[in-house]
Amino acid sequence: MRGLTVIKLKVLFADKDPIQATDRGFAYGDGLFETVRMVGQKAVLRQLHLNRMVTDALRLGIPISHAELDTALSQAAQRFSGQRSSDTSGNWILKMILTRGSGGRGYRPPVSVEPKLIVSASTFPPLPDPDGVVAGFASIPLMVNPHLAGIKSLNRLEQVMASQEFTEDDWELIMKDRSGDLVEGTRTNLMARLGEEWVTPPVGSIAVSGVMRQYAMECLKKAGEQVAERPLPADLASMPEFRGLYLLNSVFGVVPVRILERVNLPVDGTLATIANPLETLE
Repeated sequence: MRGLTVIKLKVLFADKDPIQATDRGFAYGDGLFETVRMVGQKAVLRQLHLNRMVTDALRLGIPISHAELDTALSQAAQRFSGQRSSDTSGNWILKMILTRGSGGRGYRPPVSVEPKLIVSASTFPPLPDPDGVVAGFASIPLMVNPHLAGIKSLNRLEQVMASQEFTEDDWELIMKDRSGDLVEGTRTNLMARLGEEWVTPPVGSIAVSGVMRQYAMECLKKAGEQVAERPLPADLASMPEFRGLYLLNSVFGVVPVRILERVNLPVDGTLATIANPLETLE
């Protein structure tokens, strides 16, 4: 970012502030987003969301600070909490979209950068069945650019295409890489229990390194559990040591898969008990 002129982060509230058609997030997907579960004015996994956005923004060359984002989240919480609480627990969803702003010639970023943070709120979606959900396989493969691996960027066309394949029974569709290994869901990360070990695909192979994935791994390690990052084969349910497949999402937490491609899977509540994201409320 040598020679870059940085202007203070500009916060836009989607319900009142116009978004320019020249914004690079709109034109090129040049930005990031976070989807945050809120309970009243408190954010679930708050620090992990903020840390990821700052880290990934710097990977893209979008200069922002943790303090700026933290202040913006607090402002949004105060603004929207009374309007968007959708149940007696005060749950709602805050979305934060960070873009590089406007400017530059074509794809080339501008020398003077004015990052923009667009914040919006929505009602909380229905929670999945705690006894487990139905999942299938998407036919759309997930190809991850190693330079962008793990970044929750605005470029999500593979997930959009895969999501058109949902049936009425599917809660999630799981995507495979070029080798046929399971990579992640359209909106979730994966974790399987194989014997006494918890296994999740390596961060270099996934499109989004989810904050719930990070939180679950940290909680498991603190609990003395064995955690490994390695590929998950598509036939893992037939492996003798297979003990369950779980979907990880910062809004829903741990979601067990009860049926995968019409095959019944074992389910238990161990992971959900060890890694409860609601315990992170500040």
